[in-house]
Amino acid sequence: MPTPIPVDSRPKPADITVTDPAMVRRAVKAAALGNAMEWFDFGVYSYIAVTLGKVFFPSGDPTAQLLSTFGAFAAAFLVRPIGGMVFGPLGDRIGRQKILAITMIMMAAGTFAIGLIPSYATIGIWAPALLFLARLVQGFSTGGEYGGASTFIAEYAPDKRRGFFGSFLEFGTLAGYIGGAGLVTLMTALLSADDLVAWGWRIPFLIAGPMGIIGLYLRLRLEETPAFAQLEKEARADQVARGKKTGLKEMVVGQWRAMLLCVALVLVFNVTDYMLLSYMPTYLTEQLKYDATHGLLVVLGVMVLMMCAQLFMGRLTDRVGRRPVIAAGCAGFLALSVPALLLIRQGSLLAIALGMGALGLLLVCFTSSMPSALPALFPTRVRYGSLSIGFNISVSLFGGTTPLVVTALIGATGDMMMPAYYMMAAAVVGGIAVFFMTESARRPLPGSPPSVSTEEEARELRASYGSKGSYGRMAA
Repeated sequence: MPTPIPVDSRPKPADITVTDPAMVRRAVKAAALGNAMEWFDFGVYSYIAVTLGKVFFPSGDPTAQLLSTFGAFAAAFLVRPIGGMVFGPLGDRIGRQKILAITMIMMAAGTFAIGLIPSYATIGIWAPALLFLARLVQGFSTGGEYGGASTFIAEYAPDKRRGFFGSFLEFGTLAGYIGGAGLVTLMTALLSADDLVAWGWRIPFLIAGPMGIIGLYLRLRLEETPAFAQLEKEARADQVARGKKTGLKEMVVGQWRAMLLCVALVLVFNVTDYMLLSYMPTYLTEQLKYDATHGLLVVLGVMVLMMCAQLFMGRLTDRVGRRPVIAAGCAGFLALSVPALLLIRQGSLLAIALGMGALGLLLVCFTSSMPSALPALFPTRVRYGSLSIGFNISVSLFGGTTPLVVTALIGATGDMMMPAYYMMAAAVVGGIAVFFMTESARRPLPGSPPSVSTEEEARELRASYGSKGSYGRMAA
């Protein structure tokens, strides 16, 4: 049972927020679209990497081309924490909606710009230099995207349905990746290799322009979140708080316990995510010598399966809590990583599909719960900043490096089971974090008033004061 909120910290009955269903839906769509666009680019870049190597790095050595292309891709991870440190505090200072509009513009501009860059044959060394610059813009803007989008949805959603609405964020991730990868696969089938190198590769990147305009329109139509609006109202009433800036020290050191939990939870979430969706296609083709096309289609099939389960699991986290669902995911990866990888190594299409499908369903335990669990670690005044910093540091150190580290471990040890051991180690870290985290389902976000779906719920909640003792007990 969740720990009851102390009596002296209970919100006043008048502070209860009654959400507007139409506004909540618009907020979810606008936030999820940004995540979808980020992973649309991820899917496009990953699947068209060989072609990009020929366009921007024509060294004559296919391996060198591919390494150079992925080097430019990895550059985005280097600046993600910097983007989080810039956009996160700004989101806590001037508002979530404004910063999310800026990150949407920058993400769309960076992706669109890649589609306009002339080839190496046209402008020489400036071509890879401009590609590198566009990737830096994308990475910098992405640093403020996930923390802001998850904060935005969490602060708009009613307390009892935060898990369901939050799960749409990762639903957008899966949809974006499938859309990007599927478009490249279709183009590869329809266009000749020469046409793909000459002009076809530009099409997926140019699509980001219209997508960005649609996303920006949706985000500009939104009002500020009720939680942030309440925070601003209180700051205006408090002469001492007015104009006071929250520094990075308070966001990190002042929230050290929540920050450690955030880093650990994001570690298990992203190590398993990048292992399954980014590294496994390479593992199938490079290590197991499996047909590349079939391997990519299996991964796409697993992502479709995950999309089917995503919203159901998000709703489940509202019923049983975030901790049990995350704990189940950690226990599953600890127990099933080795059997699943043994199935995958067996080599038949059915065995690979079963092994990958099992890992995909375990990953849904994280994709469905993290968008609502992570914002609940931090109080409203520092939520955007602390979450963005913790999330991006963990992604850059552990998630984005997963393919590289696992490849190096296999090379050093010769043990083909290393992906399973790596996921098991991440699951242990995640399990420790779950043990120390507080259940947040069906409870107000820290520092925010209760949020309900209807006036009837608000009346019941007001009536519960004095008879129940706290909102925490009633929600339990």
